[in-house]
Amino acid sequence: MKQNELSPAEGSHKSKKRVGRGAGSGHGTFSGRGCKGNKARAGFEVRPGFEGGQLPIIKRLPEKRGFTNIFKRDINVINVSALNCFESGSEVTPSEMVARGLIKTTAFPVKILAGGEIDRALNVKVSSFSAAAKAKIEAAGGTAEEVA
Repeated sequence: MKQNELSPAEGSHKSKKRVGRGAGSGHGTFSGRGCKGNKARAGFEVRPGFEGGQLPIIKRLPEKRGFTNIFKRDINVINVSALNCFESGSEVTPSEMVARGLIKTTAFPVKILAGGEIDRALNVKVSSFSAAAKAKIEAAGGTAEEVA
């Protein structure tokens, strides 16, 4: 007989516990589930976050509620009315906006929204515009150019 044809060693496989088969089996009456209570019933399942009646951590720490969207995109949002701080005919870029204090960093893309009114012609070059903002800039005699 070859080595790989040998049967498992004696006692290496434990037989399955058969509960509820009489007191003589050692696992009769309550079948190893203790006495009464939810955990003795069929179909019992503890819901996620249950801590045995203690106030759960999700309620103890309000800042832990909700979730964090891992696909979140940070974006600098500016209303059209904020562009009135630039001189008429000037070129508006993210670096110019940082210099004027409209945005804090050029690390994120800039989007122009249509809030307020614009009263001067500007050459605006940013990542994106809302349709209404683009229309307002062009109606004032300026240009709205999307750059990557």
